Amino acid sequence: MQEQIHNFEGIYLTYFSRMKSFARAYVLNEEEAENIVQDVFTELWEKRELLTMSLNIPAYLFTSVKNKCLNYLRHETIKTETAGKLKEEQHQTLQISINSLQALNEDIFSTTEVQKIIEKALDSLSDRCRKIFIMSKIEGKKQKEIAEELNITVNTVETQMGIAYKKLRTELKEYFS
Repeated sequence: MQEQIHNFEGIYLTYFSRMKSFARAYVLNEEEAENIVQDVFTELWEKRELLTMSLNIPAYLFTSVKNKCLNYLRHETIKTETAGKLKEEQHQTLQISINSLQALNEDIFSTTEVQKIIEKALDSLSDRCRKIFIMSKIEGKKQKEIAEELNITVNTVETQMGIAYKKLRTELKEYFS
């Protein structure tokens, strides 16, 4: 055991600075290069039984540092790509907001104009669909009440409301976000 410690200390003192310089050339960050080399030496210590075998220490160290540098660089690449995608999505969202605000027609804020827009959208619904929608959203009736009053099933009321929402969303999309 004592021989392994002395052997390890000698290897550490002999190769640490070379391994750090090697890592630094690829990861371009002093602290990360040092962390990588420390990890390699920690793993070597954990596998210290290798020290008693005929192991090519420089080759082992360079290969281990190389692999850790590759892992670090791959991770950094993924982080950079993800950050770039997030920035692009954020930029697109901001651009949509800008375009939406620039295209906003101030006339739609007048009560009569809003009323006309909604009436036009409601007129685009079939008679049955419009009646169910008005009973639900304007008169405030529950789906069960509407179904009983019109002698239809609650499922039919739900289906018609879904149709109304979809049609109204399409009709009103240019006026309201």
